[in-house]
Amino acid sequence: MIKRFLCKTNEQGITTTPAVVVMLLLFLTFIACESEKQEVVDVAFDPEKTYTMKATDVVSLISDSGITRYRLNAKEWWVFDKAKDPYWYFPEKIYVEKFDTLFHTEASIEADTAYYYSKRELWELIGHVEVRSLQGERFETSRLFWDQKEEKVYSEDYIRIEQEDKIVTGIGFESNQDMTNYKIFNSQGIFPVEDQPAENPADSTRLTAGADSLKVK
Repeated sequence: MIKRFLCKTNEQGITTTPAVVVMLLLFLTFIACESEKQEVVDVAFDPEKTYTMKATDVVSLISDSGITRYRLNAKEWWVFDKAKDPYWYFPEKIYVEKFDTLFHTEASIEADTAYYYSKRELWELIGHVEVRSLQGERFETSRLFWDQKEEKVYSEDYIRIEQEDKIVTGIGFESNQDMTNYKIFNSQGIFPVEDQPAENPADSTRLTAGADSLKVK
């Protein structure tokens, strides 16, 4: 009788154990799911501050109407193409060369920082901005805009232009994008190369209506 009772108990244990295990697993799964739900963090996406692409050590050729016209070198390139006004951001040094149809360099621009507003085709270059033209002239300013749609370059800040034999300075500047036909607003003077003017003023004056200008072709 005792032997039979023990066997019956074992059989009963065998049939009931799987059900208990399943219930235990379901309970543990429920607890785990509840824990996971509590750890979910809802992160808001800000298209103005969240980049959609980032690249480093960039060397890129850019075409215009199917023709390669520019070469871009940059340490970092951030793209914010979901922003209201989509833009590229170059936080470190940037260098851009413009080619003619025969791949001769027409002009080059470098700056400490740059923004490119892709829909407007507008560059904003900031910091130590230096432009070199095909004629060998060197333009220096602290902020420069390059409008590719209008094919013009302009600035409202102090500008220093070094030519072969003289240096021209002023506040405010406008030019064609080849830097061959330009006008300086609020001209400060023309100096021989050996008599270089003082460094860029800390507080540059903005363009003034009716101010004297110097036009150069």
